[in-house]
Amino acid sequence: MKVVTADQVRKAEQLRSLHRGPLLLLPNAWDALSAKVFEEVGFNAIATTSAGVAWSLGYADGENVPWHELVDVIEHVTDVVRLPVTVDIEGGFSSTTPDLIFRIEEMIGAGACGINLEDGLDHGATLRSVDQACERIDAARRAATRAGLALVINARTDLFLRGGNSPDHLGEALERCKAYLAAGADCVYPIGLSDLGLIAQLVAELQAPVNIHGRRGAPTIPELQAVGVARVSTATTPAVFMAGALEDAMKKLIQTGSFEHFTSSFDYARLQKLFTPPGK
Repeated sequence: MKVVTADQVRKAEQLRSLHRGPLLLLPNAWDALSAKVFEEVGFNAIATTSAGVAWSLGYADGENVPWHELVDVIEHVTDVVRLPVTVDIEGGFSSTTPDLIFRIEEMIGAGACGINLEDGLDHGATLRSVDQACERIDAARRAATRAGLALVINARTDLFLRGGNSPDHLGEALERCKAYLAAGADCVYPIGLSDLGLIAQLVAELQAPVNIHGRRGAPTIPELQAVGVARVSTATTPAVFMAGALEDAMKKLIQTGSFEHFTSSFDYARLQKLFTPPGK
């Protein structure tokens, strides 16, 4: 494993501090270019999207990307941005705790300052037991500590993906989130939860950082901030949007035969400058 640098330690501390408020808005990148654009816009940290990375490499989402290819992407991203990067590793690409520890060590070696680790299997169709999920969070925390990094662990529960936004699931969600925090998670991520009232109840009960998925139909940033949400991540939203924008542009090209609709705030020179080392 690569040695953790002082810069990586600093970035992990910076990422952790960003969870203390005001609300941390995280864009999810899928490659070096998207990460650089997000940095250029002015975000304070960058996350990755497992689905976006998978699609960009020619795979379906769901841990279908060969691990070494995912590590390569993360190394490219952390090499080109100055911001802290937190990585979506889905369920950890591992069925055993020793395998998970190896994955955590490699992701830290790739420059990650944080991870998402989910309790769902098969896109939330089934869930690991609370004890199993906690064992894996604890193992990730211990591996990071041995490496000398205060890795920011965002523990995702897929409970609401399976059951929808029903108040009936709030009790189990609280049980899981409290257990994950006690096991060493810094933040909890009830993906699929979009009902503002339920979000407010969860945040009030936990008194800990909660991550909400930002997408169409979700509460606004001001609404989420008002109920105490610490972190909002865009997940697949930008990658899906970009695919749609590209499709629309290419359809117009076929239909009109004109290139005039290819307007952008970027041009070749500006993009080239993003990746040119200072002084060159």
